[in-house]
Amino acid sequence: MSTIPASLRALLSGLIDYAGLFPPAALPMQQAVENYARYLAGPDAWALARFVLPVSRFAEFETAMRTIRTIEPWGLSALLGANPEADLAEVDRFNDRNQGRTVVDSVEVKACTPDEICHIRAFVRGSITCFFEIPTENPSALLPTIHAIHARAKIRTGGVTPNAFPSSESLAHFILECATYNVAFKATAGLHHPLRCVKPLTYEPDSPTSVMHGFLSVFLAAVFAKQSVPAADLCDLLESRDHEHLRFESDSLHWRDRVVNTGHIREARQRLAISFGSCSFEEPLSDLRELKIL
Repeated sequence: MSTIPASLRALLSGLIDYAGLFPPAALPMQQAVENYARYLAGPDAWALARFVLPVSRFAEFETAMRTIRTIEPWGLSALLGANPEADLAEVDRFNDRNQGRTVVDSVEVKACTPDEICHIRAFVRGSITCFFEIPTENPSALLPTIHAIHARAKIRTGGVTPNAFPSSESLAHFILECATYNVAFKATAGLHHPLRCVKPLTYEPDSPTSVMHGFLSVFLAAVFAKQSVPAADLCDLLESRDHEHLRFESDSLHWRDRVVNTGHIREARQRLAISFGSCSFEEPLSDLRELKIL
């Protein structure tokens, strides 16, 4: 880890929420829990963030955790279902039961209107952070409300079908709107690879392929969005399929003729681009190593 440029470490630290329970991996609970424990104890733990699971699978998770020895409490992000109020009450009970072992410190929930966002937020207790998954189109209709209630946004950046991937234009617009309204966000799905590419949508041998966004590109776009880079340039970055014009140094990163210092990268990660959910922790890092970025 000592050879990683500080600018790259700032960009990648705590970046990946492990969502091994979800497609396309869709691992059994025990395997996903054991994987996360192994990642926490491994050399790449600095890039790992929370374990993601639905509230509906809390009991299954607690059973799996009986075989796991923890050094410090695991951070969990819980997905709320169709009844957010009941699920949030269950989150409180879960945290009471598992003090010192695991803690749900963030929740994620879909919402489409300001009233729905405010209603759900009223049931979130304590210091739990709430991420609202909102439609990619017209985010400005909801971001002011999310900002006002001190919550965060969530964008779906892919899935297991081609139409699940937003266009580069809409993704760049979403990131810029979040920067404008001072709303931090996380991304989910379809970001297994660092750069824009054509890859299989699932791990099945006969899986169809599709153009996918790159997680490195998305989070670099967020860093540059904090520097007021135009939307057209962010689209160019999101659509780039190589890293020829990208360079990481100890005190800054360079993309084409633009330079951002490491302190600004840390600020962008803390205040704008929080993390992305991936059903694989190993694949994104393996790809970075293959490209000799990491």
